[in-house]
Amino acid sequence: MNKPQKQLISSDLKGIILILSAAVLWGTTGTSQAFAPMGSTPRTIGALRLAVAGICLFIMAVGRDRNFYRNMPLKPVLAAGVFVAAYQVFFFWGVSLTGVAVGTIVGIGSSPIFAGILGRLFLKEKLQPKWIAATLCAIMGCALLAGSSSALTISIPGILLSAGAGFAYATYTIFIKILLPGRRAGAVTAMVFCTGAILLLPLLYGADLRWVAQPAGFMVILHLGIIATAVSYILFSRGLALTQASTAVTLSLAEPVTAGMLGVFVLGEQLTFTAWCGVCCILSGLSILAIRKPGKRRAHSR
Repeated sequence: MNKPQKQLISSDLKGIILILSAAVLWGTTGTSQAFAPMGSTPRTIGALRLAVAGICLFIMAVGRDRNFYRNMPLKPVLAAGVFVAAYQVFFFWGVSLTGVAVGTIVGIGSSPIFAGILGRLFLKEKLQPKWIAATLCAIMGCALLAGSSSALTISIPGILLSAGAGFAYATYTIFIKILLPGRRAGAVTAMVFCTGAILLLPLLYGADLRWVAQPAGFMVILHLGIIATAVSYILFSRGLALTQASTAVTLSLAEPVTAGMLGVFVLGEQLTFTAWCGVCCILSGLSILAIRKPGKRRAHSR
């Protein structure tokens, strides 16, 4: 009986570590884009990011199984691809209208709420008090991070689009959760991101992509596509197979903490006292989810 207990505990912890690792990689996107040459736009960066990720994931999936796409239900794959593409469009469009601070807090902060509701409705996941406390704490932290900005722009269309991004991310998570049982995370992620990349290809029509030929531009796209998207979403999918969708999305709020730390130590930015309080709130919320009581472990021994 002790052996299954250890396996369950290690699987639970493994899921948390995988999702936090994915969130840390996502947190590098803002810093990476700061090094993009003149001429780059959020629209083209988002489309190229998915295109490179789709190609990378496809090669990885084919390397393991040439027929990886078989037995993949078309409708959930297409739906997940649509929401992956929608997240890119809604988020960057919303940020352009209401600013990075407000757009980020609405987009990232709303996603755990949507994930909790959708997980309860479609996956029958229970919303535990621990998840509610952790989510509220993390969202408060995101609000403090965003509120520390000296320039805030409020745009109703921008806020709605950013909320649409949060909904798209949460819905994508639900569809991935549905697709994962009995399938490899890499194969599922490859199918979904190839679909999303194809849907976003029209955004590149007529765009000036000469900046990509520059060494800095090429390296930025490679990092965003391979490390911050392909690798990170494989980690997220593997972690998602071991945790609830609502918990996974809340854990992904480690992303703004990573972005803030990189801004300080790499870009030389300065965080205000309010921003540091926000970082502490997010870390506290994540700790609530990560730390398990001894009694809880015994309850899972069966």
